Amino acid sequence: MAVPAPDPHAVRSANIDELRRLRLPVPPAEFPLVWEPGDEVELRPTRELEARTAVLQLILARCFGMSPSAAMSWLLASHLVESLTPPEWQFVTGSVGDHRSFVLHHDAVFALSWVLGLTKHLDPTEPTDPRLLEVLPHIAAGETLRQWRSRTLAAPRDAAEAAVLLDYHYCLDWAFLEAEQAGIPLPGLVDANAIGQRRWALEWAVIFRGPYHDPPGGWEEVDLST
Repeated sequence: MAVPAPDPHAVRSANIDELRRLRLPVPPAEFPLVWEPGDEVELRPTRELEARTAVLQLILARCFGMSPSAAMSWLLASHLVESLTPPEWQFVTGSVGDHRSFVLHHDAVFALSWVLGLTKHLDPTEPTDPRLLEVLPHIAAGETLRQWRSRTLAAPRDAAEAAVLLDYHYCLDWAFLEAEQAGIPLPGLVDANAIGQRRWALEWAVIFRGPYHDPPGGWEEVDLST
């Protein structure tokens, strides 16, 4: 259910303060807001969030040695064949695509797990929580989506809280890229690629309602160009 989005100007000011605390470059004054005053925000349905998390986890399993036939068997058992995007389908079934870019989805899974309440933090200075694997689908062991859902009780975050973190990662994405280009030390063990993946997941998971927002798009339609 959509709820009023927080004040975007207050959120942006607080997030800029966080960038300064991390000694990162800050975006220019004209850097766009993610939403406008008066907009509403909601999360995608929990089952959709869980399905996307499981699909990305399957892609990672393929990256690390799972066979195409085993991956297809899991997809069929989990009723998720239609949840793959065309590039994901080509990679899962035929290893077509950039293996390195698919490996980076590890951080997108981390962000989606935060949205689902499966991990406590999404710290831009820290890698993914090492305990996260325990609460994700055990795909190599054959755990289906249904079995995972029955084992793990998702408790999705408040939509307004997720919006704040999305704006933070929108700013972080710009700041990390600027820092890397300028040779400025990053504040921890996370690089711009990881921040970009986390932002991708949050951009997809968080839906805004208002006069300047398009209907929610698919995973491959997320725009990270700004």
